[in-house]
Amino acid sequence: MARSEKGFTLIELMIVVIIIGIIAAVAIPSYQRNVESTRRTTAQGDLLELAQFMERRYTNGYDYRDAGGNAPTLPFTTMPRQGTGTFYNYAFVGNVQRSEYTLRATPAGSQAGDDCGWLQINEAGTRTSESGDAWCWQ
Repeated sequence: MARSEKGFTLIELMIVVIIIGIIAAVAIPSYQRNVESTRRTTAQGDLLELAQFMERRYTNGYDYRDAGGNAPTLPFTTMPRQGTGTFYNYAFVGNVQRSEYTLRATPAGSQAGDDCGWLQINEAGTRTSESGDAWCWQ
């Protein structure tokens, strides 16, 4: 009488491990790029919100600076605004002038390896990135 063996052979198990390894090698970097892209999009939205904050200041007094001639305090300076970990820091580039400013989002933490690098917007709405690629602001 022949006995029926149940279970997996070592070869079958190794084939499954190799297939899982190949899938992981493709899926993990793709997932990380999507996460970076989502964070970049959030940073773009935050920069646009900060630009609107600056425009409201200008509308009220025809000056982007505060009463002492200094750069105003931004309502928030990091992304995310709450919680742990920082993915972007927001700040002015150079001095804020009466009719000029430039805001920059600088990647930090796990976002520091982003292909676009920093993102900027100025009072005229000109959007630039460290890499210079147009797709960074799409």
